[in-house]
Amino acid sequence: MRLYHGTNVDFDKIDISKSNPWKDFGQGFYLTDIYAQALKMGQKKALIFGGSSIVQEYEFDERYLSNGFLKVLSFDKPDGNWASFIFKNRNKKFKGKQHDFDIVYGPIANDGVAYLLGRYDEGSLTIDELARMLEFKHLNRQYYFGTEKAIALLRRVK
Repeated sequence: MRLYHGTNVDFDKIDISKSNPWKDFGQGFYLTDIYAQALKMGQKKALIFGGSSIVQEYEFDERYLSNGFLKVLSFDKPDGNWASFIFKNRNKKFKGKQHDFDIVYGPIANDGVAYLLGRYDEGSLTIDELARMLEFKHLNRQYYFGTEKAIALLRRVK
């Protein structure tokens, strides 16, 4: 399968420690199988941090998602389990890594994530309400590679 990473700085070696630890699925390397989505992410990063929009392209053998070699978690749609998983990973009250999956993939939460997570944390939203409100308006997917074992299986092609 072809996966894309949008960035503002080109690099050859993936370094998980440079990733923000409080992202949807935790600190890791994020990709998508939707080129336009990666392009938008690269443009957003270039606008905020400078540099130029870059889309890195990788090959990944998708059989690793189901053959048992890696510990994989997938979310088909936004639901309470998905929202709860994102809440734990994005909440700065929780210290350290919140799971031990090599790869996690599923929908991307929308841009109002911090506000909605705060409302859930204070008790003004249920987990199901949070899931409904976090659902992105377009079909977007993200692939989190959170271990060196998983990253070693990515082959950059562009």
